[in-house]
Amino acid sequence: MAFINYLIHLAILIGIYSLLTVSLNFAIGFTGLLNLGHVGFFGIGAYTSALLSLAGIPLWLSIPAGIIMASLCGILLSIPTMRLKGDYLALATLGFTFILGSIARNWTDLTRGALGLPGIPRVASNNTEFLVFVAVVALLTYAFFHYFTRTRFGKICQAVRDDELATKMLGHNTMRVKMAALGTSAAFAGLGGALFSHYITFIDPTIFGLADLILLFSMMIVGGLGSVKGAAVGTAILLLLPEPLRFIGFPSSVIGPAREIIFSLLLLLILIYRPKGIFGEVDLG
Repeated sequence: MAFINYLIHLAILIGIYSLLTVSLNFAIGFTGLLNLGHVGFFGIGAYTSALLSLAGIPLWLSIPAGIIMASLCGILLSIPTMRLKGDYLALATLGFTFILGSIARNWTDLTRGALGLPGIPRVASNNTEFLVFVAVVALLTYAFFHYFTRTRFGKICQAVRDDELATKMLGHNTMRVKMAALGTSAAFAGLGGALFSHYITFIDPTIFGLADLILLFSMMIVGGLGSVKGAAVGTAILLLLPEPLRFIGFPSSVIGPAREIIFSLLLLLILIYRPKGIFGEVDLG
């Protein structure tokens, strides 16, 4: 029974992190926005939904509020950064994440700082029900992005990624396209954050850390840029690959570094033998 619960836990994490990866892939792989603030939107969704639910707001209102807040922050972030590209955009969005982490640590009256927010209400009474809920949300998300990237707007996003100047010359407002793309990507990151907070039932400022950002980028690179199914596959591979280490009997002080070594080796192999990732349509170079 314990092993089944363990598998259910892994499946839930795969569902939540795949939401984050596919939405990050939409911003980077489909639109060409090197966004390092995705963990920030994840944290905004988590904190917004958690704070509202702890204040007595029903979950069917607090979770959408987390999504809307994350999306609005994504749109607002795009306004001062819309003229930035490449490394400059990456640094600006990374700074946004650091600012959010600082706010979460220091606004103790609201977030309790480093003590975090315990006792967050759960969406379902048990993990099996929560897994069904996450699976349905994940499948709907995949279906949305699979369709959305094939619409006229999705094609314009890909055109912005490939050649923004040529897209402008064709009469498209690329600034609005990038704003909408970042807002859409942030909304699904907020959804993932809300689900995460209501599953773990505790969050603290470490949710804005670099570790999750590196993990998300690794999942996206392994699965492949510009591929919706690649995001799901990359998430499953990186979350499941290190798990056998738990059953070998290594001490906890060894498991952590061993996971990092496995991630690094896998990324090196992907970059050497499949530069586009497993299902990628865009060259990482």
